[in-house]
Amino acid sequence: MPRWLLRLSQKHETWLFVVIVILAAALAVVSPAFLTLRNAQDLLTANAFTAIMAAGLLLVLISGGIDISFTATATVAQYIAMTIANAHDVGWVGVLVIASVIGIALGLVNGLIIHVFHVRSIIATLGTLNAFYGLLVFFCRGNYIYTLPDWFDAGMNFFEFQDKSENYYSLNFQMISTALVLGIAWFILGRMRLGRQIVAFGGNPEAAERVGLPILRIQLFVYAWMGWCAGIASLAQAQLAQSIAPTVLVGRELDVLAAVVLGGASLAGGVGSVLGTVLGVTLIAILENGLILVGVSSYWSDFATGIVILIAVSATARRGVGNRLALA
Repeated sequence: MPRWLLRLSQKHETWLFVVIVILAAALAVVSPAFLTLRNAQDLLTANAFTAIMAAGLLLVLISGGIDISFTATATVAQYIAMTIANAHDVGWVGVLVIASVIGIALGLVNGLIIHVFHVRSIIATLGTLNAFYGLLVFFCRGNYIYTLPDWFDAGMNFFEFQDKSENYYSLNFQMISTALVLGIAWFILGRMRLGRQIVAFGGNPEAAERVGLPILRIQLFVYAWMGWCAGIASLAQAQLAQSIAPTVLVGRELDVLAAVVLGGASLAGGVGSVLGTVLGVTLIAILENGLILVGVSSYWSDFATGIVILIAVSATARRGVGNRLALA
């Protein structure tokens, strides 16, 4: 076997891609509607929220932390941004800035709590999840927002065209924001010194601290990045849903975590890639879409997601044990 092929076969992303191809082929046979442009656009649009959140969580996991408050952050950013947008004609630029600032601010709160008080990230973000969400529900009284500005309802649509069946297609806001966020995440990890520092800190925090890496800056950045992604994702979801419901996003943490872990990111830190995350999101999306197309109850999607997480974590753990034995 050629050396390049051997190296390729040892990559987690390769086997994940193979699984996706096999699953997609099976679904194409079972349901002709699967391999259609209409279904492809629906998949990309509907899963933009998960993909953007996954790009944020990826950097947090690589740094050795975890954030489960991002859905609450998204809910707060979404509700405040669209409340202001309804009261003032801020336009797309304004609403993006507002959601981003709120998301970054709440992310910085997480980073400061974790660094200053040396609290485990899962405990800290569990607390802020309830704090952020509780405060929002208290002030908004759980009221939904059904009326949104016309420009927001219309969304962003480029390269629009219509097929013979009068189905409309376009490059929409959800697709653009997903590609932008994933592209920035790839650039940070692959082309920036900060990205290498994040990997080093997640792989060995003690060694990173001894060599003088800026630990505070790293932690503040990854949680602020997660907050920014939450702000952008919240607008993608709101534009798709055409309404703001403060009770909808909280509870979707599992889907995002499943996608990132399935993509090869380690819960122990130091490991993960944007390509793997994209493939993880793709597999989860195809799995859920396939269940619907073949007529399986949507209630089984959570079960399937849970099984996927167990398999992914088990495979990652076994691979880690194998690597340590090989080095021994």
